[in-house]
Amino acid sequence: MSDIKKVVLAYSGGLDTSVIVRWLQDTYDCEVVTFTADLGQGEEVEPARAKAEAMGVRQIYIEDLREEFVRDFVFPMFRANAIYEGEYLLGTSIARPLIAKRLVEIADETGADAVSHGATGKGNDQVRFELGAYALKPGIKVIAPWREWALNSRETLMDYAASREIPVDFAKAGKKSPYSMDANLLHISYEGGVLEDPWTEAEEDMWRWSVSPERAPDEPTYVELTYQGGDIVAIDGEPMRPHEVLARLNRLGGDNGVGRLDIVENRYVGMKSRGCYETPGGTIMLRAHRAIESICLDREVAHLKDGLMPKYAELIYNGYWWSPERSMLQTMIDQSQAVVNGVVRVKLYKGNVIVAGRKSDDSLFDDRIATFEEDAGAYDQKDAEGFIKLNALRLRIAANRGRSPH
Repeated sequence: MSDIKKVVLAYSGGLDTSVIVRWLQDTYDCEVVTFTADLGQGEEVEPARAKAEAMGVRQIYIEDLREEFVRDFVFPMFRANAIYEGEYLLGTSIARPLIAKRLVEIADETGADAVSHGATGKGNDQVRFELGAYALKPGIKVIAPWREWALNSRETLMDYAASREIPVDFAKAGKKSPYSMDANLLHISYEGGVLEDPWTEAEEDMWRWSVSPERAPDEPTYVELTYQGGDIVAIDGEPMRPHEVLARLNRLGGDNGVGRLDIVENRYVGMKSRGCYETPGGTIMLRAHRAIESICLDREVAHLKDGLMPKYAELIYNGYWWSPERSMLQTMIDQSQAVVNGVVRVKLYKGNVIVAGRKSDDSLFDDRIATFEEDAGAYDQKDAEGFIKLNALRLRIAANRGRSPH
């Protein structure tokens, strides 16, 4: 007899998680609570309720988390200018700590003994979900069906669904996209299918949010982004909530061919994986945030942030959002953003995000000093001689001792 009486499942309503509902009921003889999060994936989440009800689920959570997702996870990450391995904007990675948080909270609310997810044993998401769950509720039991069951193909999943009368649209399931996809308000990811060959170019009809740069408008689109404390609070002067900002930028970026990415990344579990991503709004946000920081941040603060960013990005990618080290870095990053206020103007043109202007009352840019014209004594160029000689002192001493850098 299993000691698991109730499980909270991260439930999408698709084939995999619908099978998991019945498998949990069959394997653990337990009650299943489903949790479906609306993170702005662009698909209706309410149909998951009817599917869950048809399988006897009595406690069904369907929640709109778009505002919390962008405000408390995406925006803090973009204050750090986080990029994994120089390219990936962490669209899937940053959604997982929020889902893990709600799984644990719902487990507490419902008195559940365990939480469960549909991540496979090959990917990063199993790590992210479970590290988050254990950090927030150390004694929680986690059930990962893909590491336990023998249903290791789409055909076996469909056979299982048919044999147990699981409510799945088999006609739709038979026309499933050839790609494994994940979507939220920050991005869409594509893996599998022809993408498993790194030499094969992604098919044009795969992309869902963006036009190709070749087909983007011949006239650029100008956008003004207002920053307050490192976050965008208005677009073209119109105040917006965080999730509204990202949704608007996704549309503007996608219309101009911005945000496509094709990379081979190093998964935390050890393998290399090729994936394609659409992150139009995030691509604009990153470029614009660096632009406003360029005039507002002290040089050494900016350089220190840049030096720590790869570690910060790696922590998020590997699933350590709820770790003390990420929290420590976030405190430092957020403190730096107090002066990151102002407006950035960007030009969107055929896949490019071009900074066309930036201004701020907190700007450290002093045109009296930076000018190539007469500066009225604001900067004494003679001072540079001593500065250079002092910085060259160790090099000159080493060279006098015959220590050639060659």
